[in-house]
Amino acid sequence: MTKEYDILVHFEKVDPILFAEAKRVGFHEMIPRKPEEYFASLCREIVGQQLSNKVARIIFGRFKDLVGEITPEQVLSVSDQELRDVGMAWSKVRSIKDLAQKVASKELDLQLLNTLNEEQIAEELIKVKGIGPWTTEMFLMFTLCREDIFSPGDLSLVRGISKIYRIDRPTKEQIQEITNKWKPYRTYASFVLWRSQEFYKYV
Repeated sequence: MTKEYDILVHFEKVDPILFAEAKRVGFHEMIPRKPEEYFASLCREIVGQQLSNKVARIIFGRFKDLVGEITPEQVLSVSDQELRDVGMAWSKVRSIKDLAQKVASKELDLQLLNTLNEEQIAEELIKVKGIGPWTTEMFLMFTLCREDIFSPGDLSLVRGISKIYRIDRPTKEQIQEITNKWKPYRTYASFVLWRSQEFYKYV
């Protein structure tokens, strides 16, 4: 049996609504990134805070063009104003610079993150200015590919729940009740919600 089959069986048992949506839109393939890619991944998540995917991709592309290889040393070699000029808010400039400084000084050892549990990873990452729950959750999902993560602060996920469950403005309690059923595969369920909205957007 494949992993996808196991997940679908679980969703069918615990949540027929999500199961039907998962069958319709499919799953996002999760491929964990290598430790040497963690720094660039965190920069990408910082850039993407509170932005649409399209805008985040544009700004991150300019950021890559500016610094070249995305390493702490390269980021520290450019000025704050240069980073601001690619379209980042000043708060994100400060956050990316702080991340680069903490990684370069070994105050934050990204190489060890995948050996830690989710709570320990969060404790490490929030040492960086501007990294909070959402950025940590995106890193856990997209970079480390941890299977049981949900981001209640992600507006797109909340919209996805609103749409497929037909709940106008779901409360925190309703969201928690729905998402708790998905354990231990909340990350896969999150990707179903994101893909569902892309499907609706382009059909």
